[in-house]
Amino acid sequence: MEALVPIITQLIAGAAGGTASAMLKQQAFGVVARTIVGAIGGLGGGFLIQMLGGEAAATGLAMQAIGALIGGGVLNGIVGQFVGKQA
Repeated sequence: MEALVPIITQLIAGAAGGTASAMLKQQAFGVVARTIVGAIGGLGGGFLIQMLGGEAAATGLAMQAIGALIGGGVLNGIVGQFVGKQA
């Protein structure tokens, strides 16, 4: 159960980052899609923090949450650009 805490934190923070990216006025896709893409980006952002910081970042739940928040927002921006060009 202890191993799931960082993953759950990354998913929640990434979803929050994806939902917050709605402030960029990208209306290409809805709230549910932004939340899902944000959660995926959160996993990626948290993983990058772990890789860059080694064991120190792996134990820092706050650092993983910050990385996931940023990752969720960034991935939503990228996806929003591609979806916006297709529509």
